[in-house]
Amino acid sequence: MTDRSELVEAALDMLPNGIAVVGEEGRVVFWNRAAEALTGYGSAALVGRPAREALEEMVVAGLENLVSQTGTESSLGHHVLLHLRNRQGGDIAAMAQMMVLRNGLGRRIGTLAVFHPTEALDGLPRGECRNGIDVEKSQADLEERIDEVFEEFTHAGVPFGVLWVLVDQAHELRRTHGNRACEAMLEKVECALLSGLHPGEELGRWGDDEFLILSHETTTELLVAHARRLAGMAQTAEFHWWGDRVSLTVSVGVAHAASGETLRPLLERARAAMISGVHEGGNGITLAPGEQTCLPS
Repeated sequence: MTDRSELVEAALDMLPNGIAVVGEEGRVVFWNRAAEALTGYGSAALVGRPAREALEEMVVAGLENLVSQTGTESSLGHHVLLHLRNRQGGDIAAMAQMMVLRNGLGRRIGTLAVFHPTEALDGLPRGECRNGIDVEKSQADLEERIDEVFEEFTHAGVPFGVLWVLVDQAHELRRTHGNRACEAMLEKVECALLSGLHPGEELGRWGDDEFLILSHETTTELLVAHARRLAGMAQTAEFHWWGDRVSLTVSVGVAHAASGETLRPLLERARAAMISGVHEGGNGITLAPGEQTCLPS
């Protein structure tokens, strides 16, 4: 009779995403075939090794953000951008997330890491999309508009800035109340944000729980002030589900396009700022790396 653990391992080996399982003692206990193909590191070379040691060997950047996900339950499930060094020497961009494994009594027994390559390096970074074609269509429509607006910035000098907005409560609400409740809440937030946009600005879904706002504020200071106003409008939006009031907050990453900057690094800076804000507890405005400005306290 086939052992149950063998069946589980066989199932995990069939998945297209890389899967790593770390036991409660901090050592790698499982490394699937997709992880082997992505990193070049075989299961035999990793199983039994301390997970931190193994990750430090293959992760060029992003490791601390990934490890910090296990510190608080609220941060679990968020994706982190990693840069991996394949064993053959190639550099790979990947999205990863950590999830705590618990037994039937709720005791932590290990950690699951799931990772997969990002889009091609010349593609634009987007938020995670797992909940239907509507979000995918919004991403595609907004990407067309981003290209147009960035062309105006590049060739005509029209100011351009990006606000990457994550609704802090979305992940937990989706987990506890289901997709329908979460989508209703996101519609409420979207309406609040739309009401605060300036003429000529664009807003669209950029992921399951994320929005992207394209702005023409002339300076980083003005873009940050605008982000604060929009965050305040999202926070004051009333949302009730079956009689329960859900308090709404957003984490916003702010990036203002600099002369000579290309579009992908601009969006990556905005996303990095948003993720940094989430790791600091959410409900805030975070300036992207590389921005030079003096912000009010």
